[in-house]
Amino acid sequence: MSGGFSFDSLNPAQREAVGTLDGPVLILAGAGTGKTRTVTCRISNMLETGIAPEGILAVTFTNKAASEMRERIAGMVGKKLAEKMTVCTFHSLCVRLLRGGIDKLGYKQNFTICMYSDQVGIMKQLIIRKGGKDEKLKAEVVLAEISKAKNAGIELKHMDDDFFAELAVSYQNELRAQNAVDFDDLLVLAEQLLREHPDVRDHFRSVYTRVTVDEFQDTNGLQMRLLQQLVGPPFHVCVVGDDDQSIYGWRGAEVANILEFERFFPNPKVIRLEENYRSTHAILHTANSLIKRNAGRREKELRATIAGGEPVRLLGMPGDEEEAEFIAEEILSLKATEQRPWEDFAILFRTNMQSRKLEEALREQNIPYRMVGAQSFYDRREIRDVMAYLELLDDPEKDVPLLRILNAPPRGIGQGTTMMATEFSRERDISVWRALCDPEFTDPLASRGRNAIQTFVAQVMTAKIQLQNKENPPQDVLAAFLEETGYLPWLERGCKTPQEFDQRRESIHELYQDLAKYAKRGKGVRKFLDDSALASERDNDDLEKKQGATLITLHASKGLEFPVVYLVGLEEGVLPHQRSITEGTKDEERRLLYVGITRAQKRLTMTYCMVRRKWGQQVGCTPSTFIGELDEEHVIHSSWDDIMGAEVSEDELGDFFGEMEDFLKS
Repeated sequence: MSGGFSFDSLNPAQREAVGTLDGPVLILAGAGTGKTRTVTCRISNMLETGIAPEGILAVTFTNKAASEMRERIAGMVGKKLAEKMTVCTFHSLCVRLLRGGIDKLGYKQNFTICMYSDQVGIMKQLIIRKGGKDEKLKAEVVLAEISKAKNAGIELKHMDDDFFAELAVSYQNELRAQNAVDFDDLLVLAEQLLREHPDVRDHFRSVYTRVTVDEFQDTNGLQMRLLQQLVGPPFHVCVVGDDDQSIYGWRGAEVANILEFERFFPNPKVIRLEENYRSTHAILHTANSLIKRNAGRREKELRATIAGGEPVRLLGMPGDEEEAEFIAEEILSLKATEQRPWEDFAILFRTNMQSRKLEEALREQNIPYRMVGAQSFYDRREIRDVMAYLELLDDPEKDVPLLRILNAPPRGIGQGTTMMATEFSRERDISVWRALCDPEFTDPLASRGRNAIQTFVAQVMTAKIQLQNKENPPQDVLAAFLEETGYLPWLERGCKTPQEFDQRRESIHELYQDLAKYAKRGKGVRKFLDDSALASERDNDDLEKKQGATLITLHASKGLEFPVVYLVGLEEGVLPHQRSITEGTKDEERRLLYVGITRAQKRLTMTYCMVRRKWGQQVGCTPSTFIGELDEEHVIHSSWDDIMGAEVSEDELGDFFGEMEDFLKS
């Protein structure tokens, strides 16, 4: 055929998908099976067979995915045709629908979309107005519950918590009064508009005659209901996804949309893409053996187009420190012996807490890295706060750390007083600390503000003297000072969930441990602060521009691939996560591990530890139950002791040092 692709370049299943233009069609696209290529070729084929571009709608989850899809199609059929199609996200589709009929729902045509910061502002005012101020209720928590209710189709007045329901109704009335909608309303109102007004529904059904939805496993119930309103007989709808990669249930995604597609659209043609172009047979065989354990999934089995491959390694480690050190040293060695770029390596982990030791080990070996999906240790709010406190105890004359924590937690030194102190220090060319210590500044203040400043100054001075005494471990001084200021209870009040507070508290414990290590080596607090500042400066680079090995959460890794993958922390309570065990959602955790395994192209190493450090204590770990579910055919079990104790032959040593020498020269 003419155009930018040929059927000859596609495998039989892809060919069937590209050639089946009438719907409904469900394309089950396994990991690494050329999904994007198939979808773009299918849309290009529509255009080439004379389907009007104006009638083609493709819905994706991100603006980036939408523009990439449009670019690819433009490359095949030309820019002119591609520009006439509608390729957009669910939210921007809803804006188009509502601009053509929101007045039927009692809104004015010129509605505005409320940004998240505005939503928080409205909710904060409502909480105060409704008397919830004393309950220390966070606006973000209420908004999250409202969002869940809207997406689940629950009427706001019927929300479980009566106070939340009252706030939700008032919040919605406030938006109505401003002729504004939030992001969830876009979906709710668009679905309502099409459902309640057949004339509008028929109009848009005649406009969009061919609908494609990508990443269908990530849709929720509301998005499914919207799609049903938008697509009428003869149901020319094509959805593309993989139930085995449905890992966002905690965010409201419903795997039932893909599992029960026949319930929503009659007699769909189901096409399975199972030929994998990414990973070796050894890796795919192992992945298939795991995912088969999930009940109720759609049958499919990834087939390798790359035969053989190295066995998958499963390594038992004494602890998370050895785990991190081993991986960093091996990356360094492979880089030297195989001349691989740093970008070939990825380390995948389940939770933010695991990234700390890995970052440390990579830094120790001077391995450049980029962090994806997890916040770098030094970027975390609690770490920046605690580092500012330590800076202050080391040298109170520094304005930046002092101003960061002066009212964190609140201690009666308000914003007005802070601004006056800053102004006073500028006029006299002294530090803000000196201003706080100067009676000329403090005497005119109201007694409450004056007393608060004097108490704070006394606390800092006492702790500073203790820190200067080399007999006192610096981490103990810092911990006691934070306790005296009430920092941790204040931090806890600002957390949305107990798990969030646990993670933040664990980060602070890790910082104490680092500080203790420096003290043990005879390095002072100043050296610790300088090294940490350099480390955090490196973290703030733009990830897109950064080069290096990739540190990435399993959730963020979906859609990516790497030649060499280390998947860490296969322990019960980590992967599967403890929450999934108690809530009965282990199937989703199994899918998450499956996503992790199928990121690897050539080499996969999975690790588990006997002990992991939590809350400053060594905690015993149990290997993940998922390990027992893996087919052993292409899996090699080994331990840290085996690797460390393995004798290296003289030939191997000669080869290694020769290659290392060549690498260093280049």
